[in-house]
Amino acid sequence: MDNIIFGIRPVIEAVNAGREIERVWFRKGADGQLLTELRELCRRQRIDTQEVPVEKLGRLTRGNHQGVVARIAAIGYTELHDIIDGIPEGETPLVILFDGVTDVRNFGAIARSAYCAGAHGLIVPLKNSAPVTSDAVRSSAGALTRIPVCRVGSIRNTLKTLINHGYGIVAATEKGDGTLYEADFDRPVCIVMGSEDAGISKEVLKLCDSRAAIPMRGDIGSLNVSAAAAVILFEAVRQRRAKEPGRVHGA
Repeated sequence: MDNIIFGIRPVIEAVNAGREIERVWFRKGADGQLLTELRELCRRQRIDTQEVPVEKLGRLTRGNHQGVVARIAAIGYTELHDIIDGIPEGETPLVILFDGVTDVRNFGAIARSAYCAGAHGLIVPLKNSAPVTSDAVRSSAGALTRIPVCRVGSIRNTLKTLINHGYGIVAATEKGDGTLYEADFDRPVCIVMGSEDAGISKEVLKLCDSRAAIPMRGDIGSLNVSAAAAVILFEAVRQRRAKEPGRVHGA
């Protein structure tokens, strides 16, 4: 498995060195002073942790893991305020927030579409999100090394921050009467993409000011989340290009 380090001291050293850690797995029931120190270090650094059976650690590495395995991120992360403050003057902000997208290939494909559509950043939760592995980077065709990615502890607080900065929050969901063609993307916008099985969580939906459904035919019911993201992103592009001074409609 790529980007894996193991052993208590090597993981502690990696965290203290400022390495971007995706997740740390601990063997269930493991204890000791150094393990307690590492758990506290992960808590302070807001690193996602998980208690797992020893068999899980054995699948991650064949090395002497001492009850601890960590995965290093394939990219560097940025802060939310850096995304907000870093949008070039004259450009209308467009960011994507992930709520439960856990498949690395879908995540990478969405990143690729977002980059090609001119989005300014991706926002992912610390928990319940696809890790940024080399598979995700490959699926993004390298876009994940070019577009800013921010990890946040609370989706609700993040959306409230964006709202306070004047962003509209558009939910990509079939749970509503409006279609993506009626949604207003010609303004600062955060598009929220949910998981394929459950969609966007109810508490997140409450913070969205509009819902953008993709009109569908047939009885399948929905698109793959990465395909849906591409459709919605380029509707945003279409609306914004249509409003550019001197542009002929449809050109």
